[in-house]
Amino acid sequence: MQNLIFAQYNLYNINNYSIKQDSLRLSLPSNAMFKSLLIPGWGQVQNNDFWWKSAIFFGVEALSIFYSIELSNKAENIRRDFEKYGDDHWTLERWFNNTRLIFPTKWENILIGTHKLSLNINGNYYFTDELNDLIKIYDWNNIFVIRDRDFYENIGKYDQFVGGWDDKYDDPYDGKGNWYTVQKGNVESIILTKNKNYYRDLRYDSNKLKHYSRYAVTAIMFNHIISALDAAFVSSEKNNFPNMHLNYTSINKWGVGGVQITYTW
Repeated sequence: MQNLIFAQYNLYNINNYSIKQDSLRLSLPSNAMFKSLLIPGWGQVQNNDFWWKSAIFFGVEALSIFYSIELSNKAENIRRDFEKYGDDHWTLERWFNNTRLIFPTKWENILIGTHKLSLNINGNYYFTDELNDLIKIYDWNNIFVIRDRDFYENIGKYDQFVGGWDDKYDDPYDGKGNWYTVQKGNVESIILTKNKNYYRDLRYDSNKLKHYSRYAVTAIMFNHIISALDAAFVSSEKNNFPNMHLNYTSINKWGVGGVQITYTW
């Protein structure tokens, strides 16, 4: 009988010790911190912290994800619009012909230029700096410009490719009318046509929305970090884990090199 009582007593102690150990693991600052790193607000729930904290972290997460996706989708829609506009209003043959009108004394150098477009002729690849020689061998129907990311950037950005736009050309070009010049800062001017300018505005809007989308992603990252640090600090205070602090480093811009958590049990 005494042995049975002793065994039950030991079993009770073991179970009680196990429960305390499980409770200790749940209360560790690192536990709350990693939960909030995974899902902002989760660590606050574990800490039985103010409900509005979890609501704020959850809310910021949801809104940031929503706006990131929404802005990215809008940017992609406008990207498809400006790429289609470029496909419809810019051609390689027109660029070659108009360049000789726009730059009559240096058109060959303009074709070679500082930037190049990629070409595909019967499965072989060339660049536009070779175009003057290529048209002596191939018909225009066999020469295809590769409409990649560089193509859509170059046709809107550089004077070198302005001749490819289908606006009625002002001959001679005098910087007025359908073809005009706009000053870029205090350094240089850029030759525009109405269609090229519209294309540039679309591309600018798309890129701006992409930047805003990246800002939303940054907000998501900071939301995870702030929630995790808050959960760890609160858990440390509630459960008597005082040895938690930020590591100072002179290398980092903000002076913080990491978080150090020390606990004992």
